[in-house]
Amino acid sequence: MTTAEQPPTAHRQSPVRPALGQLRRARARFLAGHPLSEDVPDEIAAAWRRARFHGVRHDHPAHSATPGPQPPDPPLLEAARPVLARLGPLLDGDHATLVLTDARLRVLWAAGHTPHETCCADLSEQRVGPNSAALALRTGRRAEVHGPEHFLDVWQDVSAVSVPLRTPGDGRPAGTVTVASALFDGRAPHPRGGLAEATAAALEAELRAHARPPEHALLDAYLAACDGRDRPVVAFAGHSRLVSEAAGRLLSTRDIDDLERAVHTALRQDAPTTRLRRDPEAEPLGHFGGAAGVRVACVRHLGASVGAVVVLEPAPRHEATAVAGPLPTTLAGHSLPWRHATARAAELAAAPAPLLLVGERGTGKTSLARALLGDPAPLVVDAAEGEVHEALPGAPCGGLVLRHAERLAQPDVAAIVALLEARPTTPLLVTYTPGAPPGPCLQRLLDTLAARSVTLPALRERPEDIRELLTAVAPAPAPGQPPLSWTLDARRALERYPWSGNVTELAHVVRSLAQRRRVTGPVRRVELPDPVREGPAGRRLSPMEHAERTAILEALRRHGGNKARAAAALGIGRATLYRKLRVYDSHA
Repeated sequence: MTTAEQPPTAHRQSPVRPALGQLRRARARFLAGHPLSEDVPDEIAAAWRRARFHGVRHDHPAHSATPGPQPPDPPLLEAARPVLARLGPLLDGDHATLVLTDARLRVLWAAGHTPHETCCADLSEQRVGPNSAALALRTGRRAEVHGPEHFLDVWQDVSAVSVPLRTPGDGRPAGTVTVASALFDGRAPHPRGGLAEATAAALEAELRAHARPPEHALLDAYLAACDGRDRPVVAFAGHSRLVSEAAGRLLSTRDIDDLERAVHTALRQDAPTTRLRRDPEAEPLGHFGGAAGVRVACVRHLGASVGAVVVLEPAPRHEATAVAGPLPTTLAGHSLPWRHATARAAELAAAPAPLLLVGERGTGKTSLARALLGDPAPLVVDAAEGEVHEALPGAPCGGLVLRHAERLAQPDVAAIVALLEARPTTPLLVTYTPGAPPGPCLQRLLDTLAARSVTLPALRERPEDIRELLTAVAPAPAPGQPPLSWTLDARRALERYPWSGNVTELAHVVRSLAQRRRVTGPVRRVELPDPVREGPAGRRLSPMEHAERTAILEALRRHGGNKARAAAALGIGRATLYRKLRVYDSHA
């Protein structure tokens, strides 16, 4: 929306807002089910559509919501009370409302001029639609929302400015401070923006002051280890953890759990500084995200240990390489979902650790696994053939592909777990096709591999790749004959078909048709198998589906057909957008 996400500076003007009267008329048309005009900013239109998707009623009386169960005094409110107690009485004569929320946008405190008319117990977009507190928490910056930019009727005469609160040390969101007032034109910064920013600064200072001295000692040690740079640092203290952004990129949740156990073991030796270095020949201390070494420093306060700060030494980075060797036919495609999945798989495969490839049958998991290993003849073990534990080598010297992990028996799972524990850097690529719920043993193995996993998109999620795949999977033409080609009508039918068997099914259809046809020229739609030629059976759209289809098509038109931008504007994932487009295109 055209909210001011940052206060303007002397050299940067605030974004130009449309007139409020113009927005008010556009909102009325939107609520009546009419398409929006071009002069409505994309951000505002997307926020209104998200509210409609979430089922928010525009006539919902926000102040009638009842607060959910809260502790008597949440830590944020406890720290904020001294500041709020001074500000509350000053707001009654200022015709403004001051609101404090936690990180889940639950209102902890509100005071000022008729706060019950402008506030509610929950300010999340899923409950009340677009508002400045939700926007500030999402963007991490000051945000403003005015009058008709809101979705609720009761906020049409309200202007609000919000500032996010952050916890000391790790900078995680702690909540928001909002000042709401009577509506003004919104073309200049909110006049109470300074009050919101000053209140947020005072509250963050109170949060730092309320940290206990031992926590101060740990926080100071953690910040000193970070040294203001992008370093992988983790601090442990009881049940608390501080994880830097670099460490978050390097470590999975399980890596951090393993690291914490190893740190506690090392600290029991009562050494002030310990180095944990992974040695391939020694018993592994744990798989720490590929870190070459780990340095642990004990943090003490008044002679007692209060925690530990861990600095990781990342292993030398390997540039993510493209898929090795010539592309198998099932790897053809340049769509965004496919390029994103294969690039991520290549990046993960560059590190010496197992990789899990997930996808429907026929999506090309095994072909991608072979290509990632770069080995023309890797060892392939198929769980569908049984007795995997007997086929696994005791000490694999090269790449290993394990197919159909969903069919693993319990002894096979145990054998794989033992292999990974003995050799955690084994270049093992596992393919898994979701289906029936896995048993507890298999589920534990999948959870272990989940930190390094890639899901391949189904063919119906990348129909734009079918044109390239048709060339890739077609058999070589007979000498003197032209390669197989397709009419536009036939190719459109192929792109609309859902392909439950994905690329494997497409390849079977193309090769079967090439073998039996006796005519020359491009393949026409009439030559396709009946299910493909006729397409999926259609049905009438419900009123809600029709409105959703209209919103999606409008977003695509606004963004020039760019599906990624349209999905972001609608507040939905790209995969969801692709799925809805396939459903609604069948009713076009």
